Amino acid sequence: MVKYTIKRIIYMIFVFFVMSILLFFLYNKIPGDRAMQEVFPMRERLTPEQFQRLYEQTRMEMGLDDPLVTRYQKWITQVLKLNLGMSERQHRPVIDVVIPPMKITIFINIFAIILALGITIPLGIRTAVRKDSTFDRTVQVLTIVGYSIPTFIVALMFIYIFAVKLRWFPVSGMNTANFTGTGWAWFKDTMHHLALPLTIMTVTSLAGITRYVRAAMADALSMDYIKTARAKGLSEKSVIYSHAWRNALLPVITLIIGWIMSIFSGTFIIESMFSINGMGRLYIDSLNFKDFNVVLAIQMFYVIIGLVGNLIVDLSYGIVDPRVRIDG
Repeated sequence: MVKYTIKRIIYMIFVFFVMSILLFFLYNKIPGDRAMQEVFPMRERLTPEQFQRLYEQTRMEMGLDDPLVTRYQKWITQVLKLNLGMSERQHRPVIDVVIPPMKITIFINIFAIILALGITIPLGIRTAVRKDSTFDRTVQVLTIVGYSIPTFIVALMFIYIFAVKLRWFPVSGMNTANFTGTGWAWFKDTMHHLALPLTIMTVTSLAGITRYVRAAMADALSMDYIKTARAKGLSEKSVIYSHAWRNALLPVITLIIGWIMSIFSGTFIIESMFSINGMGRLYIDSLNFKDFNVVLAIQMFYVIIGLVGNLIVDLSYGIVDPRVRIDG
């Protein structure tokens, strides 16, 4: 296990550098002049000669006159020192720009993950246990419908019903305007604003996971060892949760952990639609403004999330099922 983990970490470092090269070169090849974008608002206040000198000085300060390889070397060296550079849009260190939205995104996703797993796993097990019943068929139809509808369509439907018609929830922001409460009052106000986006994120994630859990559980319940366990007189609860679910968990854990890792990027649409200042909205705004230092920082965060997620999936196999050996 230790040898395998070390090998995987070395592999992760290699992939991290490969992705950093690809992303850096990709974003820096996007058409546009960031130096001109920076100085253009001052064009009317300067003479053509002063504007040209300012433009050339800005290009030099931003390193845009250096070869692309040199610019990458400078950037990755600073990244390894946890210095992500300056935001060209907000004129602040990138880490100060990224950390507050990152906290919001993580806060939202923690609740979405807890809600989704708390519903999908019991529902998937229940449908597998009651396979081909009316309940199972109903859930199957609903999950197929839910899986087929895009997230933004579900969001628009929920906004129309619960915000426009019923007026139960607000449709933007995380807190009431000019709200100054703290502690429990702040938490209640925040959750009132997040109730609608969290519900949408939960509903849109139910279909895929429920169907996958059902398939894995149905396969496990059809095995001979389940028949043997029942023949020995074990309770149905013990058969389902101690025997079937333990064996069904191995394929399911790949989906669950992969979904948890991907849900961070899946909030882009929700954050944009509900004006939530999370990573998704910051990423889109920074991309539109060509604030590539911020864009690269967010992109590399998702690369790390993906690499760590894959490692957790592989290591979890040996934890969930001792029969699975992870060797170097």
